Amino acid sequence: MAKQRLSLVLSSNYFPRGQISVRSQLHISLTSEESLIAAFFRESEGKWRSERRYYTLPEGETKEMVSIITIRFLQSGSEELDELAQLHGLSGEVLLTCGAKVSWESTDSVTERKQSEGSTVFGALGKILYRDRGFATSKPVTAEYYFTNPKTLCLRTEYNGSVFEEELKLIGTNYRTRQSIISRAGEQLMIGQYLEKRIH
Repeated sequence: MAKQRLSLVLSSNYFPRGQISVRSQLHISLTSEESLIAAFFRESEGKWRSERRYYTLPEGETKEMVSIITIRFLQSGSEELDELAQLHGLSGEVLLTCGAKVSWESTDSVTERKQSEGSTVFGALGKILYRDRGFATSKPVTAEYYFTNPKTLCLRTEYNGSVFEEELKLIGTNYRTRQSIISRAGEQLMIGQYLEKRIH
């Protein structure tokens, strides 16, 4: 359990009058997964141009979009992560170990009309990635995550009867690739493929 990995260190040197701030003395021992995702988020920080193509199955209808994405790394204890933990009903003594805030603005590649804009917050704890909203819902969701190698992050999210599987891969320092597969009842409904180039 995540709580069992949180070591509480109490020292009278810092609290001469016996006033103990439990929150400020929570020291987090990172798992290997948490160390990997912290490094992944740090390397992803910046501004990216994302060229996206979505395939609707089984017809194969395609839609192409371009998004400008801004990623900001979030340290444990940041206001955004504290709010995310509260949103998921986590105990006030539990700190998300790291996270990222992702903002985007998307346009249709053909019509050049704006399709969407917004932001979302991710926070990691153990092998779970907490998020303030999902791909197809405005409600908070959680995903299981793992790494096939330090540069490749895989996510699996389930809600409303659908399964969302994602793979994000860092290629050098200036490129990322992504693939998303959306399924329901074992049937694949959509595949999204992305090429992302760092622009800042």
